[in-house]
Amino acid sequence: MTGMKKGAGEDPFADDDPVTDDADDETDGGSASTETTDDAGTADQTETTADERRQSIQIPYKFRRDGVQDGRSRVPLFLQSETKTAERDALRELEDRFDGDVSLTDLREALVMVGLDHLDEAEEHLEEWGYGMTFD
Repeated sequence: MTGMKKGAGEDPFADDDPVTDDADDETDGGSASTETTDDAGTADQTETTADERRQSIQIPYKFRRDGVQDGRSRVPLFLQSETKTAERDALRELEDRFDGDVSLTDLREALVMVGLDHLDEAEEHLEEWGYGMTFD
């Protein structure tokens, strides 16, 4: 590797940690020596705040995925015509509320999840369809 400048093969980001420390010092209003003399409570508080920020930055599922089928199992769904009409109406209503497109796949999964949270109401629908009837 003759003819190259000194340091051309070095990692250009190797000095990121010292720069980050300097930036932290500026935001705290102190210097590195002041930070070392701070009590442990302040350092713990700073670490907790940074951890909280990292935890609060959770990218929603809609934006993490490559497509609506990403991370989902293919499940055939057969609907009665009234249910299909109600589903279409719900989709339009939610698109109006969100002022944008809503994926039918997302809507269906959300409806299933809500149904799972309300099994008593699902039971009522199943009873209307004849579940639980006995002919003794």
